[in-house]
Amino acid sequence: MFKKILQPLTILALLSFVLMLLMLLFPTHALSAALRGLAIWWEVLFPALFPFFVISELMLGFGVVHFFGKMLDPLMRPLFRIPGIGGFVVTLGYISGYPVGARLTAQLYEQRLLNQREGERLVAFTTSSDPIFLIGAVSIGFFGQAELAVVLAAAHYIGALIVGILMRFHDWRHESSEQEAKLQIKSVASGYKRSLLNQALRAMHEARLLDGRSFSVIFHQAISTAIRLMIVVGGLVVFFSVTLQLLSDAQVLSTLIIGLKELFQWLGISPLVAEAVIPGVFEVTLGTQQASQAALPLQHQAAIAVAILSWGGLSVHAQVASLLSQTSIRYAPFLIARLAHTIISVALLYALWNWLGPQ
Repeated sequence: MFKKILQPLTILALLSFVLMLLMLLFPTHALSAALRGLAIWWEVLFPALFPFFVISELMLGFGVVHFFGKMLDPLMRPLFRIPGIGGFVVTLGYISGYPVGARLTAQLYEQRLLNQREGERLVAFTTSSDPIFLIGAVSIGFFGQAELAVVLAAAHYIGALIVGILMRFHDWRHESSEQEAKLQIKSVASGYKRSLLNQALRAMHEARLLDGRSFSVIFHQAISTAIRLMIVVGGLVVFFSVTLQLLSDAQVLSTLIIGLKELFQWLGISPLVAEAVIPGVFEVTLGTQQASQAALPLQHQAAIAVAILSWGGLSVHAQVASLLSQTSIRYAPFLIARLAHTIISVALLYALWNWLGPQ
């Protein structure tokens, strides 16, 4: 009986009921939080993500992704054990930020350009903060120091690439090394027959012919798909904005912070770290803002901020899980990769601080 009560669906149902009660107790605060989340979505996320969603759909339809796949295949396979087409996801994922990498990975999986294991490796290290948010919002907006962006970006993006290299060992037993070797030998052998550029152009042309849709159809479907995705992203942002506000009103967050302070004090870590860590677990923007206001030396503030940027917040995790839900790509490897990215990026920040940190 007790095991049935602890089933995930039962727990989620109870949590939903608790949130509903909190909304009835704090209706004004819930409405304000919903409007705040909606404003973030409309003013920040929609203009930042919508063009990338549309462009990615167009590039898939026109075969441009296949072009990049051929060009980057000699680099991506040895380093990350994913097809070269993953290089397109890496580029757009790092430029546009979360959750674009997850969306593109799901698209490539749906088109059978990636298998499950390759998709899990790819999404694990392409979910990162975009440079505009890292520089404009965090470094300049919250910390007031543009120079801080250099060390934050180095720790965050180098850490992501290290996670990608580590993820090449993910599920390696399920793949035939002999088959991989044949693929690499075949790729090298075909390179002698015709240049890599010719192969890439041919792959793009064949993909375009295989797609067969006209420009108007591709463009219309790209707009429709992007809008549907943005609605999902917006709904998750509003939901977590309301949830965080309700937990704060119910003193749940303050209780968690107090408990974490006790743990950190026992571990010899400043209790002030907890005030930024708890909000950052849920949402990136609020967490990095709290990190900039913590009564700690700048180096430790930056370490908390880069940890939150690498973790992504449960809001981003929910967006990624939603985008991957229609595929067989599992969430668990992504979660482990986020934890690894958090630890690695913090270690890199402390290691690089004397060279790249503000003087």
